[in-house]
Amino acid sequence: MSKNEINKDGSFKRQKSLFSTRFGEEATKLPVEKDRYHLIWTPPCPWSHRAVIVREILGLQSAISLGTVNPMRPNIPRIDWAFSLDKHEVDPILGIKYLSEIYEKTDPNYTGRPTVPAMVDIKKEQVVNNDYFTLTNDFETVWAPFHTENAPDLYPLALREQIDTLNDIIYDEVNNGVYQCGFARSQAAYEQAYDILFARLEELDQQLAKQRFLFGDFITDADVRLYVTLARFDVAYYSAFNTNKKRLIDFPNLWGYARDLYSTSGFGSTTDFEAIKKHYHLSITLSPTDEKEQKILPKGPDVSGWDIQPDRQHLSGSEEKFLIP
Repeated sequence: MSKNEINKDGSFKRQKSLFSTRFGEEATKLPVEKDRYHLIWTPPCPWSHRAVIVREILGLQSAISLGTVNPMRPNIPRIDWAFSLDKHEVDPILGIKYLSEIYEKTDPNYTGRPTVPAMVDIKKEQVVNNDYFTLTNDFETVWAPFHTENAPDLYPLALREQIDTLNDIIYDEVNNGVYQCGFARSQAAYEQAYDILFARLEELDQQLAKQRFLFGDFITDADVRLYVTLARFDVAYYSAFNTNKKRLIDFPNLWGYARDLYSTSGFGSTTDFEAIKKHYHLSITLSPTDEKEQKILPKGPDVSGWDIQPDRQHLSGSEEKFLIP
């Protein structure tokens, strides 16, 4: 978070994604091409996590390579991400040490935070898309030629308008809502975001008492977007962001729903609770603790409950979780 992302009333206003050109066949769009793009992510980031979930579900691993930055921010005098997990602490495809390097190479005048997800054009060595809001939709549609055989339809044409409407709500009140709580710099801004967040979670919990997923029997893009916040709720947001009215496990239907998704290929396999905890509790740009003081990583919560299979199949007309077109 930068100082420019705090409004006068103390509320948090997330910076816009500067590189938002969509993928497609039109001349004005980014070409859909195998092995041309490198997707940069980090496990604790919900915005990049959802892109990685969709990439795995649809089988795009063979078309789009993946780069991973360290969950912990580097201890340098700027907000950045580091490729310190790679050999020689350099991304093997891009040859860079910090994510900011590719942003600066793309636009020498770029002054925002270097963010993930970032789709980097390997040929041009430039960030071409960091728009987390539309990236999964592109993966689900125009990247279809590179989907695996019998890949599910996460963005059915007949439901797209409804999915888009719900996605807007999930983003404003839940995905970004937890950040509105955690990054608020006034009591009024925090309490307003807190009330909106939990009102929406209560509504979603009631909705999921009657249906297995947000749009019925099958997982859609909207479920991916809600999941990434739920997966971080108890291990990070509840304490680090003061979203402490209820834990996820206190919502019976949301908790079962989240575990149902976690047990699904692409979700649990890409969820790293330890990385999430370390980032949100120890990262120097997120912790309010003085940098010279010892930061404490919470020992809990116990995440073993995620492995308990939920009994939600009775809410669905099919044993299958995905709609196969």
